[in-house]
Amino acid sequence: MARRRRGRSIDGILVLDKPEGISSNAALQRCKRLFDAAKAGHTGSLDPLATGVLPLCFGEATKFSQFMLDADKAYTATFQLGVGTDTLDSEGEIVATSDASRLTEAAVIAAVESFVGDIEQVPPMYSAIKRNGQPLYKLARQGIEVERSARRVTLYDFQCLGFRPGQVAQIDVSVHCSKGTYIRSLAAAVGDCLDLPAHVMRLRRTQAGPFVLADAVSLPTLEAAAAVGMPALDAHLALMDKPLQDLDAVSLGESSTFYLRRGQPVLVPNAPRSGMVRVYAAGGGFLGIGEMLDDGRVAPRRLVNLS
Repeated sequence: MARRRRGRSIDGILVLDKPEGISSNAALQRCKRLFDAAKAGHTGSLDPLATGVLPLCFGEATKFSQFMLDADKAYTATFQLGVGTDTLDSEGEIVATSDASRLTEAAVIAAVESFVGDIEQVPPMYSAIKRNGQPLYKLARQGIEVERSARRVTLYDFQCLGFRPGQVAQIDVSVHCSKGTYIRSLAAAVGDCLDLPAHVMRLRRTQAGPFVLADAVSLPTLEAAAAVGMPALDAHLALMDKPLQDLDAVSLGESSTFYLRRGQPVLVPNAPRSGMVRVYAAGGGFLGIGEMLDDGRVAPRRLVNLS
């Protein structure tokens, strides 16, 4: 007999403003306990050093977490030029130093702007990417380095917001990028472009897909809400279809809703001709994701179970 999952059956998305110093999974577990949620998952890791937008999915919303994993992201960060670390951030051990006094703001801006567009990026060893089932960061902690294939990512926008010169220089940057972009690797690449070691000092995610910092809630705010009661806590949850707003929406009649829930494609008049769509029941309730077929029917692909 399958074990019954403990906790409340709640569905929705919490946009957490992750604090510095804890892992994404630790943040997830704290929120899961606060909400007493039976099922929860995050939508892509933020380093312990990083803060900011971390969408967490509860219940049936976990079925659509891939849409947030695949979404574009935005960050603000501070890079330190003249000091390199083994982790490419300020939590690592210093492995290289060089005098950055010669740097000019013009040179820094030119270097940063040269990365806008499609670039090839080698993931850092201190990352959650797995090799033979083992996360790379665990191998790195053992002093093991393995070859990593370069990945193509896109920087839609990359700007230098501030420059503080010195023997160890600092630059503040903003980045709008595609999924899978490592800001630590980007810092090291900017350093290489300037012939200097570099690492990330501070990192804050300002956007993940449709969610921005204005949507994010801090742990202290959630803890205060929990002290009031579960309704106050649940008020911070976004609807599970919010990450899917780029998909066209189709509404079904009662009969079509009945058959779609049972896994059958149904005809939708005046629907999009192709692609994935958001599907809603006759009463407006969110049913899940479907795919348009050539004959004008929508086939269920990922349905929610709110029974």
